[in-house]
Amino acid sequence: MTSRQQGRVKKWQDDKGFGFIETEAGESVFFHVSEFKAQRRPEVGEQVVFATGQDNQGRLQAREVQELRFVQKKMAEKNQQIRQRNRKRSTQADFEAGQKKRLFLGVGFYAVLVLLAVTDKLSWLVVGWYVALGFISYIIYAKDKAAAQNNDWRTPESTLHLLSALGGWVGAMVAQTYLRHKSQKPEFRMAYYLTVVINMAGLLFVLSGGQLRFLEALL
Repeated sequence: MTSRQQGRVKKWQDDKGFGFIETEAGESVFFHVSEFKAQRRPEVGEQVVFATGQDNQGRLQAREVQELRFVQKKMAEKNQQIRQRNRKRSTQADFEAGQKKRLFLGVGFYAVLVLLAVTDKLSWLVVGWYVALGFISYIIYAKDKAAAQNNDWRTPESTLHLLSALGGWVGAMVAQTYLRHKSQKPEFRMAYYLTVVINMAGLLFVLSGGQLRFLEALL
């Protein structure tokens, strides 16, 4: 059997159950109704797709005759499925790359804090504060996601933003990335970024000689 080709029904004898297909090359190919795959009778002039073979006497005839519209529809559906699958793979790849970048950013930030503390440019109290708030923020995000899934009492967004502004933004970032919680809401994301800016401003204030008496009192 050769590869599939396109043509049109040139002649059809319904009482005898056979007809002829005119190929794109202008040839006339016999086909029997048993080879027509649609749940109806063929119509003269309709476009079809078919393969060719030989009957028991070695004569050329069309096999597996299908409506062109049906084949085109199936091809379009298959292409759509392929595009959707590729988009999902691309989205997943981007998500995983984003996970690694955010985790690296969080670890890098803590590493900088430790380095500043080792060189006596930052109090170890500040380092401990950031680590503790980061851990607490992650836990609260996890509990809030579980509450959302179970329709339980939710943690107010203002509480989540307050934790980020006070220094828990790394834990919040990791939770948003790995738990996929609060990561799709634009308003929340903008407010989160604002809390990071506020916290960084506070850290710069401390590094520039700001007093830590309030932190020492809390600890």
